Amino acid sequence: MEKRVGVVGIVIEDRESATKVNSILHDYSEIIVGRMGIPYREREVSIISLIVDGTSDNISAMTGKLGKVPGVNVKSAMAKK
Repeated sequence: MEKRVGVVGIVIEDRESATKVNSILHDYSEIIVGRMGIPYREREVSIISLIVDGTSDNISAMTGKLGKVPGVNVKSAMAKK
């Protein structure tokens, strides 16, 4: 299957969920090219942005697992090529 490049945005509204998010990201570390995390204390959320390079199946599996974590919102955008 062809690899694709994209971005994934993760907003963590429940700090208790951060451990589970990091565990999932560790499991998919082979498709993560870069990561930036910012604790936005004024809004009491944490925001993580990822650059990913992997198959559509791998990226979808990762975002699907992240989206099932309570208090976590995930959005992704993939390049067409």
